[in-house]
Amino acid sequence: MRMVDLIQKKKLGLALSRAEIDFIVKGYTCGQIPDYQMSALLMAIYFQGMNQEETAALTLALVNSGERIDLSGIEGIKVDKHSTGGVGDKVSLIIIPLVASAGIPVAKMSGKGLGHTGGTIDKLEAIEGFRTNLSRAEFIHNVNTYKMAVAGQSADLTPADKMIYALRDVTATVDSVPLIAASVMSKKIASGADAIVLDVKAGSGAFMKSLDRARELARVMVELGKSLNKKTVAVITDMSQPLGHEVGNASEVREAAEFLQGRGARDLTAVALTLAAHMTVLGGAYNDLPTASRELTRLIDSGSAFQYFKKLVKIQGGDPEVLDNPGRLPRAKYHVAVEAPAGGYVTAINAEAVGMASMLLGAGRKRIDEPVDYSAGVTVVKKIGDRVKEGETICIMHTNLAEHQEAGAALQNAYTFSDIEPAPLTYVHEVIQ
Repeated sequence: MRMVDLIQKKKLGLALSRAEIDFIVKGYTCGQIPDYQMSALLMAIYFQGMNQEETAALTLALVNSGERIDLSGIEGIKVDKHSTGGVGDKVSLIIIPLVASAGIPVAKMSGKGLGHTGGTIDKLEAIEGFRTNLSRAEFIHNVNTYKMAVAGQSADLTPADKMIYALRDVTATVDSVPLIAASVMSKKIASGADAIVLDVKAGSGAFMKSLDRARELARVMVELGKSLNKKTVAVITDMSQPLGHEVGNASEVREAAEFLQGRGARDLTAVALTLAAHMTVLGGAYNDLPTASRELTRLIDSGSAFQYFKKLVKIQGGDPEVLDNPGRLPRAKYHVAVEAPAGGYVTAINAEAVGMASMLLGAGRKRIDEPVDYSAGVTVVKKIGDRVKEGETICIMHTNLAEHQEAGAALQNAYTFSDIEPAPLTYVHEVIQ
């Protein structure tokens, strides 16, 4: 085979065979196929797409480029959850202890944040001493003993995906449905879960800006999961504004702790409980979603889920008392109010712009090897549907940087105001299974 012939084939809109896709992934991973040829192929895929068989073949090729994690030593049905990325998305911090408190083992492997989206690992590492570099034996022991563990993704897991994603990031080919689907599902399959719940975001803060595109991605991923013998459910959730009120690592830990003590924002409650309900039904804790939602709410109200969050922090080396006393979490030097440039109802918030502002304040990174400031971020005071007066505080910036005018201007520009009250938002759009 010759790579140039395969580029030509995909450029013409023809389907690549499994053998051809294996050749491409193996060749690129071992350095025989150069970046410029892989870039050309990615652009051809971006414009011509891939059918379901091609996407499944690419997914397996990515899985087979590295190790597969064997979780057979963990008792019970292992249910994993993945989010396609959003702003203020602290759902994993909530559902790990919540689902574990229902008796379902949660063996979570997560990544760090990049760009305007945050990462679960960064958020948990905002807790002093919290370790995410668990050995495989320690990871399995914790899940069997405490029903939960969270660790950073191994470098040996889907190395081809990491290489290809880095190339997609600099060639404007990130937002391709088959490439996103193969990337997400390859990591979930290699991580060894028995069942997968996908949180597919739609809106201004998501990769998929429209509901139609989110639905397309969800359907492709669910079909991929089924074809690879994994029970898979996709929940399409709203990301037309930041989720909850906090954007930033330490502040999102604080908001997750408040949620598990029964003080969750409406949108965060709807999304987290829906995802957790699907996880517990797939895991066999409950027979149906209404029962699951009712029982999960009871676990929050009783304090059991919050105690599991404290237990997670303790078994992974952190100080659980910071969850009771969030003032002990990293705290920024400056806390600057952002005022509404106009009055009226908040009718739209550009969530991606809020995420980028948070990054400018130090909470995020442009490159995966950059450090983050755990104390930095944005508190979203006013959300869609709220009525504000000109000059009223709509956000609060948290930063250690003396220069923060650019972020403040970005936050003001992220808001749209109107004299007409907007219709209530739908937080959970659709479930595909």
